Amino acid sequence: MASKKPVVLLEHYLKQLKLPTMLREYPAIAAACAQEGQDHIAFLLRMAERELLDREQRAAERRLKAARFPVVKTLDTFDFTAQPTINTPLVLELARGDYLEARENVLFMGNPGTGKTHLATALGHCACAQGKHVRFFSVTGLVTQLLEAREERLLERLFNRIGKAHLLILDEFGYVPFSKAGSELLFEIVSRAYERQSIVLTTNLPFENWTEILGNERMTGALLDRITHRVHIIEANGESYRLKDAKKHAKHKRRENP
Repeated sequence: MASKKPVVLLEHYLKQLKLPTMLREYPAIAAACAQEGQDHIAFLLRMAERELLDREQRAAERRLKAARFPVVKTLDTFDFTAQPTINTPLVLELARGDYLEARENVLFMGNPGTGKTHLATALGHCACAQGKHVRFFSVTGLVTQLLEAREERLLERLFNRIGKAHLLILDEFGYVPFSKAGSELLFEIVSRAYERQSIVLTTNLPFENWTEILGNERMTGALLDRITHRVHIIEANGESYRLKDAKKHAKHKRRENP
């Protein structure tokens, strides 16, 4: 009974200290250290390393969940050879995350279906892995949330929640024009983020057409001024992946049914 007491106490203390990985792994680590002739310092070091690695992994998983990516995409699943217009070295440089420290923005501009959302999401995934807090929004979805929060008098709470992110990803700007109120709320998001957060924005529209979405030339100019002050612009002007797939599928079907 006495020999069991230290084990019971150790497990109790590890639970109280909220060290679940140490609690789970200590018998195997102790056995490995004993077999290798390692001293108690090496044992503690291995225990601490395992706990820290697991904590970092769990924290990264929580950040990925909080980002609310519609689908998780990474750089290693992007086919850069299929989109030669994209500045690949710049994308890989941005993946290191220095732009986040400098509070710089990234604009992915170009044709629909060329991988802009994939790359924006991949940068967000990298940021999560680097310990940054990320929020992903479709621009239309964000404006809808903002309008609803205003109606419910919860707007400031939503602003504060969004303001805690290091990186905002605003996807698909340019498909739906906004009301005056919606445009003003989107402008407020960009204004609050200016030099405090980084924004990654994807759009199919050239700058000269942004007024069509925001409806106000002066506000459009002010929003562009903030977005483009310190920005990396990446153009994606190749053929749509979806169009390529549709052509390939149609060609395959013709071969099967001549």
